[in-house]
Amino acid sequence: MTKSDWFKDVVVYQIYTRSFFDSNGDGVGDIAGVTAKLDYIEKLGVDVIWISPFCSSPNYDNGYDVSDYRDVMKEFGFMDDIELLIEECHKRNIKVMMDLVLNHSSDEHPWFIEARSSKDSPKRDYYIWSKEPNNWESYFEDSAWTFDESSEEYYLHHFYYKQPDLNWSNPKLREEMYEIVQWWIDKGIDAFRLDAIHHIGKPEGLPDALEPEKRWSKRNYRNTEETHQYLQELYEKVLINHDVMTVGETGGTTPESSRLYVDQDRNELDMVFHFGHVLTKKLDAPILRDYFKKWYDSLSPKGWDTVFFSNHDLPRHVSVFGDDQDYRKESAKLFATLELTMWGTPYLYQGEEIGMTNVRFDDIDDYQDQASKKRYEWALKSGKSEEKALEYFLQRNRDNARTPMQWNSQEHGGFTTGEPWIKVNPNYKSINVEEENQEADSILNYYKELIALHKDNNALKRGDFKLYGEEDSHILAYTRTDEEREFLILLNISGDSVEYRIDEINQDWNLVIGNYVKQPESLSQNNLFKPWEARVYMINK
Repeated sequence: MTKSDWFKDVVVYQIYTRSFFDSNGDGVGDIAGVTAKLDYIEKLGVDVIWISPFCSSPNYDNGYDVSDYRDVMKEFGFMDDIELLIEECHKRNIKVMMDLVLNHSSDEHPWFIEARSSKDSPKRDYYIWSKEPNNWESYFEDSAWTFDESSEEYYLHHFYYKQPDLNWSNPKLREEMYEIVQWWIDKGIDAFRLDAIHHIGKPEGLPDALEPEKRWSKRNYRNTEETHQYLQELYEKVLINHDVMTVGETGGTTPESSRLYVDQDRNELDMVFHFGHVLTKKLDAPILRDYFKKWYDSLSPKGWDTVFFSNHDLPRHVSVFGDDQDYRKESAKLFATLELTMWGTPYLYQGEEIGMTNVRFDDIDDYQDQASKKRYEWALKSGKSEEKALEYFLQRNRDNARTPMQWNSQEHGGFTTGEPWIKVNPNYKSINVEEENQEADSILNYYKELIALHKDNNALKRGDFKLYGEEDSHILAYTRTDEEREFLILLNISGDSVEYRIDEINQDWNLVIGNYVKQPESLSQNNLFKPWEARVYMINK
């Protein structure tokens, strides 16, 4: 079977199930809740929904600690619920992406229970053990190794101690994982987001990390050659036979190293998530100009890219990079314009289409994100003042993205009739889907227009990308071009009013969409850009 490249033409919408919609009133979003909101998703216009991990899990890390790859987390429902969701999505021509965790399991998975029971266990080598651990650090703990008293050895975990890393150097383990991927494809899954996939291949000999005192900065045990070998094997054994889409979470990659994952001749992944742009403290036009140019120049010959600013692990981008106070509507629309006109597949995160913001609870105990609380403690230990450490926590903690979806102005934002697992952002009374639907100039309706524009124009999906303008300007200017049309996108990524003109561009363009009610219909009419102003012009060839 020849794989197609349909992944270049879609818009993906990520759903954090726990916080999307609760169908049974227990305070936790569930799979039936996603199915209940499919009409909303269909009207939004997206092509693929990415569902956060839903396999059986003790839920120590929001489902990323899997105890059974062939069953559903009890809080989310049953296998029948997943099967119905897939069926109803396919009726609406919506594809389903599964968030699949292949790097590690839960310590409550039967494999690990058996592995730690005896050094002679057939499953012992499904995990990674050592009598003398190296200096690797965990993302969520001080060390990536935990001592197992029963077997008197340490086991490796890149994340929580309850998430032991799987040993991909074991051929039997790899066969197990390939069978799991095939099993879900047979269930009707159309795409996979592969969690922490850059860690599956461990370097031979497990050498010490470079400069361990610089936390995470010099990890020599991710994005390894072994990882590429395993992904190529996954492709040859499973993916080559199915027209499914794959995207890998690959932190720490450069434009050059990412190309290894997505080069179509290497048969690994369709695209990857890289995080340089969203982990910076500030985003402005010069930073984004340089960023997108480097990635396009590196990947475009034979690869593909993703475009995103928020996900379940990141704060709300309108609060971090935009202006969630005076220009919430305008800056939210500007980033929507950027996501849906830039080269690459756009990934939208639930709630960004209504301009949901970061949350500031009065009590730190109201936050559930243990990893961010741990980093808050690290910040204090490193010498930061309590005020600075708390401010960083409030801005960057992952619960900013995980507060419940705000459907209406009723209690708990219409998310649940029970007590929600985490509090709703108090601004739900003014920021919610119901209000946005009724306002013609809302962020939600702007997203719908942009998604439709993206889907109807090949130039915005597969067209060439070219940057224009001055390197130090507040304006990010670029074109997307194919044989029929050319689009010019002008984005004032600042809270200032800016005078701007591109002399080398023909001025006879027609405005297609913009984020202010009144904007100049052609470039020659007005060169003054308001704060956070976005304009999309088009010309037929």
